[in-house]
Amino acid sequence: MKDKTKDYLRESFSYYGMYWQMFRYKKHTIPTYKSFGPDKDQYFLYYEPDYVKSDKVIIWVHGGGWNSGNPKFFDFVGQSISKEGYRTISIGYRLSPKNKYPIQIEDVAEGYNAAIRFLKKKNIDSSKIIVVGPSAGAHLTSILCYCKKVQEKYNVDISHVIGYVGFGGPYSFRDDQGKTLSMLVNQLFKKGYNRKNGEPVSLISKSDIPMLLIQSKHDGLIEYACAEDFKARADELGNKCEIYEVVDKRNTHSWYTAGHFLGTKKDYKTLEKFYSWIEKL
Repeated sequence: MKDKTKDYLRESFSYYGMYWQMFRYKKHTIPTYKSFGPDKDQYFLYYEPDYVKSDKVIIWVHGGGWNSGNPKFFDFVGQSISKEGYRTISIGYRLSPKNKYPIQIEDVAEGYNAAIRFLKKKNIDSSKIIVVGPSAGAHLTSILCYCKKVQEKYNVDISHVIGYVGFGGPYSFRDDQGKTLSMLVNQLFKKGYNRKNGEPVSLISKSDIPMLLIQSKHDGLIEYACAEDFKARADELGNKCEIYEVVDKRNTHSWYTAGHFLGTKKDYKTLEKFYSWIEKL
């Protein structure tokens, strides 16, 4: 309990430093804005690298506890990944508590479909998609990639996806989850909603898409066991899954799920792992 309290306090104090760097991050490109719905949060940003170094396309879905954030707020992530030579698409979705689940996964599914149409229209190869999500975005993207019921319901073709990476995802709604996550989950679902219908570990299906779960034991918000729960279920199904434990000193939830993208592979081993894993696919 003492270590958990310390990690939570470290998380709380980490935001100022990250925000200070976020708003000073040097941009190298102006992303293309594309709306896929009438709501202001139903859009994605497309980042074209100055020099394309990879034939893989990264589709990123932001975090923020399901109740905050958007692609513009996390512009530095799209800038950072595209600077490494990857075409990148950052997808937004309607937020809680005003909008209750499954609205978020509906938007992510539609955003993904719109992104694939966009790539095809631009004659960009969409056969090697890597889907990536941090925190709440990891929750949503893991459902997108591994729940066949969701794919069928929203007519999502994931045959383009060759890999999945989740940073600090709440893949299971554990009894020992912290108060902050409990509050956010309560905001996400309507009262009486069967939360198993929105829990990745309960929804995962057999899949050939390999997954990398990046998780910290000093997260402060998300239990490391959430990743272990998801891997255990993936192993039962025969899905290929790897957990990478964050070893960087900046290992709080906000830093390793997004803040690391303010740096480089030389700065953070987590980023080095992220890119090296992708390139091995």
